[in-house]
Amino acid sequence: MTAAAIPQPRAENEPAASAVRGRRSSLAIALLAGALGAALVLLATSRKWAEGTAFVAQGSLPQSAKGDDITGLPGALAVVGLAALVAVFAVRRLGRVVVSALLALSGAGIVIGSVLGASDKAALEEKASKVSGLTHSPIHDVAYTPWPWVAAAGGVLLLLAGLLALGYGRHWPAMSGRYERAGTAGTGGRDRARRRGPAPDPDRPEELWKALDRGEDPTQTPARQEAERGA
Repeated sequence: MTAAAIPQPRAENEPAASAVRGRRSSLAIALLAGALGAALVLLATSRKWAEGTAFVAQGSLPQSAKGDDITGLPGALAVVGLAALVAVFAVRRLGRVVVSALLALSGAGIVIGSVLGASDKAALEEKASKVSGLTHSPIHDVAYTPWPWVAAAGGVLLLLAGLLALGYGRHWPAMSGRYERAGTAGTGGRDRARRRGPAPDPDRPEELWKALDRGEDPTQTPARQEAERGA
C-alpha cells in the first residue's frame, strides 16, 4: 500500500472545537475582567485622589479629597456594571444584548469620569472655602495621586467584559427558570407511596391499627390514596 492510499485523519471537527474553546475563554475572561474591574474602581474611589493647601488667617491647612468627593460617577457605574455582569446570565436574546451594552457603557463612563477627575480640584476648593469661610478660596500646591488611573483601568476591564458579552454572550449559558413540575410531582407521589409501603393486610389487626395511627385509610391502596390527594 502506497503512502497516498493511507487514509488521513479528518479535521472536520477542529473548527467547531476551536469555536467552543473560544466561547469558554471569552466567558472566563469576561467574568474575571468584570469582577476585577468593579473591585478596582470601588477600591480606587475610596482612596485619596488629590491634596493641596488652603491659606486662612490662622495659616495654611492641608486639604485632601477622595475619589468619591471629586466625582461619584465611577463608583456608581461600578455598581451598575457589576449588576449588569450578573444579569447577563439571567436574560436571553435581546435582553442579553441590552444588558451587555449597559455593561460596556458603564466601563466607558468610568474611564471618562476617572480621567476627568484626575485633574479636577473643585472638591479641594470647596473644602478650602468651608475652612476659610470665603465663597471662592484658592487652593495651592495641588498634587494628584495615581488612584484615578487605577479607577480608569478598572473601567477598561469592565468595558472589555461588556464587549466580550456583546460578541460572544449569545453562546454563553443562562440561568434556567423552568422546572419539571409534573415529573417532580409524579416522582414525589411515587416516593411517598414507596415510603408508606404496601397496603395493610386486613387479616392482621395490628397493621390496621398502625395505619390508623399514621392517619391512613387501611381500606384503600396507596395508589388510590395518592389519586384522591391529587383530586
